[in-house]
Amino acid sequence: AGAGPERAEPSGAMAAGPPRSLLLPLLLLLGPALGPALGQGLGQTRFICTSVPLDGDVCAASALGTGSAEELKGTVLQLRETVLQQKETIMNQKETIRELTAKLGRCESQSVLELPGEAKGRKGFAKNTMGDLSRPPAAETLSQLGQTLQSLKTRLENLEQFSRMNSTSQTNNLKDILQNKIDDLEKQVLSRVNSLEEGKLSPRNESEERGKIESTLTSLHQRISDLEKGQKDNRPPDRFQLTFPLRTNYMYAKVKKSLPEMYAFSICMWIKSSASPGMGTPFSYAVPGQANELVLIEWGNNPMEILINDKVAKLPFVINDGKWHHICVTWTTRDGVWEAYQDGTQTGNGENLAPYHPIKPQGVLVLGQEQDTLGGGFDATQAFVGELAHFNVWDRKLSPGEVYGLATCSSKALAGNVIAWAEANIDIYGGATKWTFEACRQLN
Repeated sequence: AGAGPERAEPSGAMAAGPPRSLLLPLLLLLGPALGPALGQGLGQTRFICTSVPLDGDVCAASALGTGSAEELKGTVLQLRETVLQQKETIMNQKETIRELTAKLGRCESQSVLELPGEAKGRKGFAKNTMGDLSRPPAAETLSQLGQTLQSLKTRLENLEQFSRMNSTSQTNNLKDILQNKIDDLEKQVLSRVNSLEEGKLSPRNESEERGKIESTLTSLHQRISDLEKGQKDNRPPDRFQLTFPLRTNYMYAKVKKSLPEMYAFSICMWIKSSASPGMGTPFSYAVPGQANELVLIEWGNNPMEILINDKVAKLPFVINDGKWHHICVTWTTRDGVWEAYQDGTQTGNGENLAPYHPIKPQGVLVLGQEQDTLGGGFDATQAFVGELAHFNVWDRKLSPGEVYGLATCSSKALAGNVIAWAEANIDIYGGATKWTFEACRQLN
């Protein structure tokens, strides 16, 4: 505006400038302010610029400038308000698009076989506390059914290996029947996914269908377990391991025998895990009135801990590397002295861990889950993920030589005098698997 009079251009040269519909009201509105500057060398001349289409009538267009300044000012304000409203609408639409894109991405990345197994509908199973709370219950259910199917497939693969070494027509026929049933279940789950996406399933129908599928899964678990039990005659009673492939609140093993009152103990086991963060709870012992009577847990990013009567000691174990490790924890109520061994070597010790508190009897000993109530109240976020074997309990402190013998699979190694590792002493629930233990064979 300070460079001199504004040059008038032919109407065809204005394509790169502001929209033609805005030029007239804007120039007329700003006319009083620009007039003195534009008219210093031109007397009292008044300039009115009118936007005219290329094929328009110049004479007719001149009539557009006859409106009052107030009307034109109102038009400009209205246009400005419209622009602001449109800008706000665009911003809201962008936010909506971002939300929908994120939701679509989550849906596309979620497949049936990647979802967590669901067996919690069976009697005695606690509420699943694992997973994204914003996930719809139906999607979570499908997710869990998918992983349960995957777990059953893994067990069938193990059975195939066994049947190749011990081929019998009965084993092969049963394996084929189970495989066909799993294939049928997968089709049902996929059909259910499609029905949910199309909104065909009502809550009542969904509940009925879920019950049918879970009933079939329970039957499959039982039949596969029966088939797996047929392998016991081909191995020693302690040559087995438990596998917990998924972080759930329903896979666990229960020791049939409870602990007596103990003023000292040694607890040893072989363990293998690569779960992160935290491998979970290899074992927990709860008694009436105290759920944390004796617990071994590695939760989140915390180090592994031993809890006695809810008192805690941090253990210097480094074992979540996906390899087999032998660990032992010893303790005596006198001054609460404890020792920790990894792979036969003492790695830590301490005192004042629940001093002068005897381990109480008549409790429940669970492998693979942390108990919030006596024998239950499992939280999937604290579940053990990995493999576990040779869980033994003594009512005394083992010597360093005895611990080393266990870690090196010595033929003279002792079995627990309170709890000895044997298949007859363990009940398995929720799809945890039982297979031949190989760690000692690799060492010998």
